[in-house]
Amino acid sequence: MEKMGASRKALIFTESRRTQEYLKAFLEANGFAGRIVLFNGSNTDPESSAIFEKWLRDNAATGRISGSKTADRRSAIIEHFRDSVDIMLATEAAAEGVNLQFCSLVVNYDLPWNPQRIEQRIGRCHRYGQKHDVVVINFLNERNDADRRVYELLTEKFNLFSGVFGASDEVLGTIETGVDFERRILRIYQECRTAGEIEAAFAALQAEMEQTIASRMTETRRTLLEHFDEDVHTRLKVRLDQTRHHLDRFSRLFWAVTRTVLHGQARFDDKDLSFDLHAPPTGIPQGRYHLISKNRENVEGAYLYRLSHPLGELVLSTALRHATPEATLRFDISGHPTRSAMMEALKGESGVLALERLTITSFDTEEHLLFSAFTDAGAPLDQEQCEKLFLCRAEIGPAESLATFSGRLTAETERHAAAAVSRALETGNRHFQEERDRLDKWADDLICSAEKELKDTKARLKLLSRQARQAATTAEQVELQRQIVELEKKQRRQRQQVFDVEDQIIDKRNSLIARLEQQMKQKTTRERLFTVRWTVV
Repeated sequence: MEKMGASRKALIFTESRRTQEYLKAFLEANGFAGRIVLFNGSNTDPESSAIFEKWLRDNAATGRISGSKTADRRSAIIEHFRDSVDIMLATEAAAEGVNLQFCSLVVNYDLPWNPQRIEQRIGRCHRYGQKHDVVVINFLNERNDADRRVYELLTEKFNLFSGVFGASDEVLGTIETGVDFERRILRIYQECRTAGEIEAAFAALQAEMEQTIASRMTETRRTLLEHFDEDVHTRLKVRLDQTRHHLDRFSRLFWAVTRTVLHGQARFDDKDLSFDLHAPPTGIPQGRYHLISKNRENVEGAYLYRLSHPLGELVLSTALRHATPEATLRFDISGHPTRSAMMEALKGESGVLALERLTITSFDTEEHLLFSAFTDAGAPLDQEQCEKLFLCRAEIGPAESLATFSGRLTAETERHAAAAVSRALETGNRHFQEERDRLDKWADDLICSAEKELKDTKARLKLLSRQARQAATTAEQVELQRQIVELEKKQRRQRQQVFDVEDQIIDKRNSLIARLEQQMKQKTTRERLFTVRWTVV
């Protein structure tokens, strides 16, 4: 790393808090005292709290404090790692949502079986803004045959530790979340005892994976060649020539809304993702604002612009209240910075489009934005086509009468709303089934534990009774009888505990049933947000 000119920083991942504490003590005893910071799910240890308090004092007047203690604690620890220490010891809590482009060394002290978790860990450092190759070091017990085979699969089949940034994406996409892969490995660890059994089980898993990966990669390559458009750019992490910083879709929308709402009140710099607010709304300080982006390092400045910033909240609330009367929109896809195969298919077409907000209230509240649209020839547009349409620039023209289309639009919106409600119910049922399965496993564990303790007590009583019958002295007999009486009391308590566990399980089941009944009482509300006549040129 020194030869590359990279900073002297190391990110060390471990699975548990106990191992994290052990590593901290070990490293501090071997020359790294005062050069380590911890990162975990709570970040509430005394050292982290002191770092957080100092960060609050230093940033009291900068606008960087979000108001969320969890988010601000994370920011404080990351900046402390960047500016003051050499090593961050992290649990899995740091595997997502953390930007560490200033660090170029990742150490997996514990190597997860799920390849996507490993990819997420490496991605904390190997991301936009990284100036050096990221060095990845994996600790491995080579004497453990199962551990060795897992590492071979991760290295050879998933390409996790070699190649260019993103080379493993295509492979990882074939296994969805990686949970099934992780379960298969767990089953091997639980069921195989000899080296031969381990080798045979992993050989079968590898053969199955090779077939799946090969077919999926062939399909992916064909899709890339047929539709090398904006979605493919995003998937392959290709940096667009037209922009200096590649924003994710959500950030692009937030930036576009901000430009619209603050038009005339700020001067925008799209390359730097910043703006100078010279005519601020009431209660908002003027100055330079930088947009936070997860794909680059957070820049220093007066204010970091984000959704939770008062200005960001004001921009969104203003946009939501903005009037959207009927109008004609002329979408220009020829001026779009990237090719969109789906939009090109609509070039020259015209039609009508409506957007509705559907709110589904049951146990939880869900909100859905549902597009309904069709061409003048009557061909329907799906949700994805409508969303992509509104990612293109458009000119607003005078409204045309849409009365003749109202019946068809109403029928389309009814159909989409019914489908969304049906999907919500299906999702709720799936969550209910998963919760029921967890409850059954929890109940089995509780009952098995209680019954095992009772069984052990019964066996102990049986042994003591046999010893009492064979006692040679009165004193020995008295002591054994005393132990028997104590054990019989314990046995009665354990029997009652089994009943209490069963009652506890019944209460949990009743609560689950009540939730299901509440979910079945669905209430839906719909609100038409706008209706437009559209043309694609």
